[in-house]
Amino acid sequence: MVLYLDSLQKPNGLFYHAPDVPFFWGRGNGWVAVGMSEVLRSLPKDNPDRPRILKGYKGMMASLLKYQSEDGMWRQLIDDAGSWPESSCTGMFTFAMITGVKNGWLDKASYGPAARKAWLGLITYIDANADIHEVCEGTNKKNDRQYYLDRKRNIGDLHGQAPVLWCAAALLR
Repeated sequence: MVLYLDSLQKPNGLFYHAPDVPFFWGRGNGWVAVGMSEVLRSLPKDNPDRPRILKGYKGMMASLLKYQSEDGMWRQLIDDAGSWPESSCTGMFTFAMITGVKNGWLDKASYGPAARKAWLGLITYIDANADIHEVCEGTNKKNDRQYYLDRKRNIGDLHGQAPVLWCAAALLR
Protein backbone atom coordinates (compact mmCIF):
# COMPACT_ATOMS: atom_id res chain seq x y z
CA MET A 1 0.00 0.00 0.00
CA VAL A 2 2.83 2.41 0.79
CA LEU A 3 4.47 1.81 -2.58
CA TYR A 4 1.12 2.38 -4.27
CA LEU A 5 0.54 5.61 -2.37
CA ASP A 6 4.05 6.91 -3.01
CA SER A 7 3.92 6.22 -6.73
CA LEU A 8 0.29 6.85 -7.71
CA GLN A 9 -1.42 9.24 -5.30
CA LYS A 10 -1.63 12.76 -6.71
CA PRO A 11 -1.07 15.94 -4.65
CA ASN A 12 -4.84 16.45 -4.36
CA GLY A 13 -5.14 13.06 -2.60
CA LEU A 14 -6.84 11.25 -5.48
CA PHE A 15 -5.58 8.70 -8.01
CA TYR A 16 -5.58 8.80 -11.79
CA HIS A 17 -7.23 5.80 -13.41
CA ALA A 18 -3.80 4.92 -14.83
CA PRO A 19 -0.44 6.71 -15.01
CA ASP A 20 -1.12 7.61 -18.65
CA VAL A 21 -4.82 8.46 -18.12
CA PRO A 22 -5.23 11.72 -16.17
CA PHE A 23 -8.82 11.18 -15.02
CA PHE A 24 -10.00 10.56 -11.47
CA TRP A 25 -12.38 7.68 -12.21
CA GLY A 26 -14.84 7.16 -9.36
CA ARG A 27 -14.77 3.42 -8.82
CA GLY A 28 -11.02 3.18 -9.36
CA ASN A 29 -10.59 5.62 -6.50
CA GLY A 30 -13.29 3.77 -4.56
CA TRP A 31 -11.19 0.60 -4.49
CA VAL A 32 -8.30 2.56 -3.01
CA ALA A 33 -10.53 4.18 -0.38
CA VAL A 34 -12.00 0.84 0.67
CA GLY A 35 -8.59 -0.84 0.55
CA MET A 36 -6.96 1.73 2.80
CA SER A 37 -9.89 1.55 5.23
CA GLU A 38 -9.60 -2.21 5.51
CA VAL A 39 -5.81 -2.15 5.78
CA LEU A 40 -6.01 0.43 8.57
CA ARG A 41 -8.65 -1.62 10.41
CA SER A 42 -6.41 -4.70 10.26
CA LEU A 43 -2.92 -3.27 10.58
CA PRO A 44 -1.41 -3.27 14.07
CA LYS A 45 -1.12 0.22 15.54
CA ASP A 46 2.66 -0.16 15.88
CA ASN A 47 3.22 -1.13 12.24
CA PRO A 48 5.87 1.21 10.78
CA ASP A 49 3.84 1.73 7.58
CA ARG A 50 0.66 2.74 9.38
CA PRO A 51 1.46 6.50 9.57
CA ARG A 52 2.09 6.68 5.81
CA ILE A 53 -1.11 4.80 4.99
CA LEU A 54 -3.11 6.95 7.40
CA LYS A 55 -1.66 10.10 5.80
CA GLY A 56 -2.64 8.89 2.32
CA TYR A 57 -6.11 7.93 3.53
CA LYS A 58 -6.71 11.28 5.22
CA GLY A 59 -5.48 13.15 2.14
CA MET A 60 -7.88 11.24 -0.04
CA MET A 61 -10.82 11.74 2.33
CA ALA A 62 -10.14 15.51 2.52
CA SER A 63 -10.17 15.75 -1.27
CA LEU A 64 -13.38 13.75 -1.51
CA LEU A 65 -15.13 16.19 0.84
CA LYS A 66 -14.48 18.94 -1.72
CA TYR A 67 -16.02 16.97 -4.58
CA GLN A 68 -19.15 15.61 -2.91
CA SER A 69 -22.21 16.96 -4.75
CA GLU A 70 -25.16 18.62 -3.07
CA ASP A 71 -27.23 15.42 -3.28
CA GLY A 72 -24.50 13.53 -1.40
CA MET A 73 -23.21 11.60 -4.40
CA TRP A 74 -19.82 11.50 -6.06
CA ARG A 75 -19.46 11.45 -9.81
CA GLN A 76 -18.21 9.05 -12.46
CA LEU A 77 -15.24 11.44 -12.86
CA ILE A 78 -14.82 12.75 -9.33
CA ASP A 79 -13.66 16.28 -10.16
CA ASP A 80 -15.89 16.80 -13.21
CA ALA A 81 -19.16 18.54 -12.36
CA GLY A 82 -20.48 17.62 -15.82
CA SER A 83 -20.12 13.93 -15.04
CA TRP A 84 -23.01 11.76 -13.86
CA PRO A 85 -23.61 10.64 -10.23
CA GLU A 86 -22.20 7.12 -9.84
CA SER A 87 -23.43 4.80 -7.11
CA SER A 88 -20.57 2.31 -6.72
CA CYS A 89 -17.94 4.95 -5.97
CA THR A 90 -20.38 6.77 -3.70
CA GLY A 91 -20.91 3.56 -1.72
CA MET A 92 -17.19 2.94 -1.50
CA PHE A 93 -16.36 6.49 -0.36
CA THR A 94 -19.24 6.40 2.12
CA PHE A 95 -17.92 3.14 3.56
CA ALA A 96 -14.44 4.63 3.88
CA MET A 97 -15.78 7.71 5.67
CA ILE A 98 -18.05 5.75 8.01
CA THR A 99 -15.12 3.49 8.88
CA GLY A 100 -12.85 6.49 9.45
CA VAL A 101 -15.30 8.25 11.74
CA LYS A 102 -16.07 5.10 13.73
CA ASN A 103 -12.37 4.36 14.23
CA GLY A 104 -11.44 7.93 15.15
CA TRP A 105 -9.23 8.55 12.10
CA LEU A 106 -11.53 11.27 10.76
CA ASP A 107 -13.12 14.22 12.52
CA LYS A 108 -16.72 13.28 13.33
CA ALA A 109 -17.97 16.87 12.97
CA SER A 110 -16.64 17.17 9.40
CA TYR A 111 -16.98 13.66 8.02
CA GLY A 112 -20.04 12.39 9.91
CA PRO A 113 -22.43 14.74 8.08
CA ALA A 114 -20.74 14.00 4.73
CA ALA A 115 -21.12 10.26 5.26
CA ARG A 116 -24.76 10.69 6.32
CA LYS A 117 -25.52 12.87 3.29
CA ALA A 118 -23.85 10.29 1.03
CA TRP A 119 -25.79 7.39 2.56
CA LEU A 120 -29.10 9.24 2.21
CA GLY A 121 -28.27 10.09 -1.40
CA LEU A 122 -27.09 6.58 -2.21
CA ILE A 123 -30.22 4.81 -0.98
CA THR A 124 -32.37 6.86 -3.38
CA TYR A 125 -30.74 4.83 -6.18
CA ILE A 126 -32.17 1.55 -4.81
CA ASP A 127 -35.36 0.45 -6.56
CA ALA A 128 -38.30 -1.71 -5.39
CA ASN A 129 -36.37 -4.86 -6.37
CA ALA A 130 -33.42 -3.82 -4.16
CA ASP A 131 -31.30 -3.17 -7.27
CA ILE A 132 -29.06 -0.13 -7.28
CA HIS A 133 -29.01 2.12 -10.35
CA GLU A 134 -26.24 4.18 -11.98
CA VAL A 135 -23.44 1.64 -11.56
CA CYS A 136 -20.66 2.15 -14.09
CA GLU A 137 -19.95 -0.91 -16.17
CA GLY A 138 -16.50 -2.49 -15.93
CA THR A 139 -14.10 0.03 -17.40
CA ASN A 140 -10.76 -0.21 -19.11
CA LYS A 141 -8.63 2.90 -19.33
CA LYS A 142 -8.66 5.50 -22.08
CA ASN A 143 -7.20 8.98 -22.22
CA ASP A 144 -10.52 10.47 -23.30
CA ARG A 145 -13.05 12.23 -21.05
CA GLN A 146 -15.99 11.27 -23.25
CA TYR A 147 -15.08 7.59 -22.92
CA TYR A 148 -15.82 7.80 -19.18
CA LEU A 149 -18.98 9.85 -19.61
CA ASP A 150 -20.35 7.34 -22.14
CA ARG A 151 -19.83 4.25 -20.00
CA LYS A 152 -22.95 2.12 -19.65
CA ARG A 153 -24.94 2.70 -16.46
CA ASN A 154 -25.92 -0.68 -15.07
CA ILE A 155 -28.72 -1.63 -12.71
CA GLY A 156 -28.20 -4.30 -10.06
CA ASP A 157 -24.53 -4.76 -10.91
CA LEU A 158 -22.61 -6.27 -8.01
CA HIS A 159 -20.04 -3.43 -8.26
CA GLY A 160 -22.81 -1.24 -6.85
CA GLN A 161 -24.76 -3.71 -4.73
CA ALA A 162 -21.78 -4.69 -2.58
CA PRO A 163 -20.77 -1.15 -1.51
CA VAL A 164 -24.31 -0.50 -0.26
CA LEU A 165 -24.04 -3.62 1.90
CA TRP A 166 -20.55 -2.60 3.09
CA CYS A 167 -21.97 0.76 4.20
CA ALA A 168 -24.80 -0.91 6.11
CA ALA A 169 -22.31 -3.24 7.82
CA ALA A 170 -20.03 -0.32 8.71
CA LEU A 171 -22.95 1.60 10.18
CA LEU A 172 -23.85 -1.42 12.33
CA ARG A 173 -20.31 -1.94 13.66
